[in-house]
Amino acid sequence: MTERIVVVGFGPVAARLVDELLPAVRSGLVHLTVIGEEAEAAYNRVLVADLGVGRTTAPALALSDAAALIADGVDVRLGVRVRRVDRARQQLLLSDGTSPGYDRLVFATGSRPVIPNLTGLNPDPAAPVLPAGVTALRDLRDAAVLQAAVAGGKRVVVLGGGVLGLETALAAAEEGATVTVVHNGPHPLGRNIDRGGGAVLAASLRNCGVRVAGNARSTGVEHNAPDGGFSALLLDDGSAIDGDLLVLSCGVRPRTELAEGCGLSTGAGILVDHKLRAHHEPHIFAIGDCAEVRCPEPDCAECRTARGPSGLVGPGWRQAEWLAEYLTLLASGAPDAELLPALPTELPGVVVLKARGLNMAVAGDNAAEPWDEDALTAGAVNGRARLQIAQWADPEHGRYVKMTTRAGVLEGLVAVGMPRTAAELVQLFERGAELPADRSLLLRLDGPDQAAAAGAADPEATVCRCAGVSGTKIAAAVTDGCGTVAEVSGATRAGTGCGGCHDDIKGLIEKHFQGAVA
Repeated sequence: MTERIVVVGFGPVAARLVDELLPAVRSGLVHLTVIGEEAEAAYNRVLVADLGVGRTTAPALALSDAAALIADGVDVRLGVRVRRVDRARQQLLLSDGTSPGYDRLVFATGSRPVIPNLTGLNPDPAAPVLPAGVTALRDLRDAAVLQAAVAGGKRVVVLGGGVLGLETALAAAEEGATVTVVHNGPHPLGRNIDRGGGAVLAASLRNCGVRVAGNARSTGVEHNAPDGGFSALLLDDGSAIDGDLLVLSCGVRPRTELAEGCGLSTGAGILVDHKLRAHHEPHIFAIGDCAEVRCPEPDCAECRTARGPSGLVGPGWRQAEWLAEYLTLLASGAPDAELLPALPTELPGVVVLKARGLNMAVAGDNAAEPWDEDALTAGAVNGRARLQIAQWADPEHGRYVKMTTRAGVLEGLVAVGMPRTAAELVQLFERGAELPADRSLLLRLDGPDQAAAAGAADPEATVCRCAGVSGTKIAAAVTDGCGTVAEVSGATRAGTGCGGCHDDIKGLIEKHFQGAVA
């Protein structure tokens, strides 16, 4: 009997799930329906800012081809919203009046931007109405608004000092806009980076042409533009930051309202167990930004310290790939479906920021300072080693490195303006490998012999962390005829996530053809 699987949401994570389920659809094992609110099929939402500054095109962001999916037998419904989930009847009520049934339902509803409660903005997060000249930069229409501002050399104000806001600010400034980043706190990336690294990062942003207004608490927006649109961001000290476009980059919140409406358990996201099943509901699953892996077992040590959804595309893709295998086994009636090993626990995420003139990597817990005895000895019980800090700073040249280790293994890192050191530290962090006893050896990677160090890079190292693609796999794709980043992405999926590895992919392509010429 054909299993009816319905996927609610059609973003990057849902697109990966659909791709992985296609063999089961083609074989007739699964009847798959995917429902998306937007009129477009899945596209790379992470790179909407690049589209907004004219560095890419909408077709290049596409992750799915609706026509091709329909030809393969997938029921694709775009521009349709799910009004209600009827768990008792196992069916959905859609905005077009239809009521598709399901045997398995997957929530891949993602997240929505946080709209701050400012005077002049609709505070309702579920149905925000943003005035002219204000955008949250979440979809293709938002990108068009930013593109018009950048093309006209307008003044852009970015509210929020997170990585997406900084990437938007840097890209817009590089393309000719006058950009100001406004954030509440002593430095940008306040939740991710330590004080020293944050100070060097702020100085580097200014050197890249981005104005930075720190410790600024906004209270409202002013609408005095000729068209009645945004004209200034108002601050609590009575001052104002003038601009022509306000980009809200205040974080995201998982979309759980549909799950809550049908009685599912939620926390920060839709609560699921280690097989991505909703609590006490074996027919419903959740993946991506809307899912919070926290099983209902009170004695699960792993879930006791679990955090909410990561907000990163890589973990969502790995969930989609695992769930596709599990759903296929369930649909086939395989008796060993429940023996499929649970999805491995995700390691803490790495925040990477790359722009012309600025390179930064941050990961783990890096808040402790070298002489903070209380922080360094916390947790050092029953023979567990204390924390150790190795720190180096050259603020004049925008360079800063901090390594937080326990028994020689990284628990946190910060690297600003040191790209090769950052790459090596990230690899060591992700592998859980021990650092050399002489930490200064890592700093030398960005020294005069950096070309030699680059040539000695481990080819098996992961280049694209979002898709988990190694340098060896990318090099093989180039050898097989891929000559552009887009072609490599099509063959390996590398570069289809945050885009931070595009320069590394280009470097591998150039290295191959330089060798061929020689």
